[in-house]
Amino acid sequence: MKQTIPYKFIGGRIAKTGLAVFITAFICHMLDWPAMFAVITAIVTIEPTVADSIRKAYVRFPAAAIGAGFAVLFTFIFGDSPYSYASVSLATIIVCHKLKLHDGMLVATLTGVAMISTVQDHYLSSFFIRLGTTTTGIVVSTAVNFFVMPPNYSTSIIKNIHALYRRSGDILHKRGLEIFNSQGSDGTVRSDFQRLIKDIDKTETLCHYQKAEYRYHRFSREDMRNFHYEYKKLTILRQITYHVGNLIFLPTVLPELEKDRKKAAAAVLEDIKDSLYDPGFLITESHHKKISEVTQWFIEQKQLNPAGGLRPRTHHHVQPETAILYEVLSIHDLIEELNQIQTMEIKHRKLLKAPLEAGAQKGGEQA
Repeated sequence: MKQTIPYKFIGGRIAKTGLAVFITAFICHMLDWPAMFAVITAIVTIEPTVADSIRKAYVRFPAAAIGAGFAVLFTFIFGDSPYSYASVSLATIIVCHKLKLHDGMLVATLTGVAMISTVQDHYLSSFFIRLGTTTTGIVVSTAVNFFVMPPNYSTSIIKNIHALYRRSGDILHKRGLEIFNSQGSDGTVRSDFQRLIKDIDKTETLCHYQKAEYRYHRFSREDMRNFHYEYKKLTILRQITYHVGNLIFLPTVLPELEKDRKKAAAAVLEDIKDSLYDPGFLITESHHKKISEVTQWFIEQKQLNPAGGLRPRTHHHVQPETAILYEVLSIHDLIEELNQIQTMEIKHRKLLKAPLEAGAQKGGEQA
């Protein structure tokens, strides 16, 4: 089934950007300051996490001061002319790069260029007003990001990980059937695999965002424990994709198998796919028996072709069939590890619920 993502007209970050712009413009209006520079700063300062907003605020303020300073300097020298715009842009970018103020380079350049047309004879007062508006935008956007709808990526991480496991099961199943049926790949498996890797990277980025949020917002121990388990699952998913990738990028010469072996391999792949689809990564008894047969098959294959023993010796020390069986067994081992993690997670949840239920029952008896 094709998974669809529900469409959201407006997200938390968009709403916070609009709120930060409104508050920033309102403050500048009350102070009779030009709001354009403050609004520009507020827009670019809303980051995915509070930690990023605070960290980059320390960079953007001195960078904006550099841009404003160059705007005043070159406007004094050249006036409102093309030379001023070019000089401010180049000088701001060069100095910010030399000082490693990369996160503030965009704000500094925009501030400096936009400031040229507004600088009049009062150069010093214009400089400090621009610093004031920039500071207002940084402080307001950081405060909005901190207090209004604090970033929480836990739900997205859990949904993504389960969806990614299902997709990895689909890719493995399709590629496995191609291998065991000695069919060439049509290219869709590789493209699906590349998209899977990119989505895993995005989910890992969300995990880093969530870990950064723990420094600035209070989360329960249960939330942090759940995140810990989900991150373990993501790490194992990364390992599974390594083995799936090895199967995808196998040599073009695929092994010819007997009909019974093809049937057994297809059954194992179907069971692995079902386990990856299951939220608890359930492994059935029949699947254990099939894996035992594959293990015996793997041992026989190694004994039959030790480093190309009975077959013509090539530069490959591991025959394709042996490598395929190894990858399948490795993926099964990782699924067993996932099943153990899921079991531990359920036990911890029960241990947390037990005192609460006991307290509620005791309170009921006293009443």
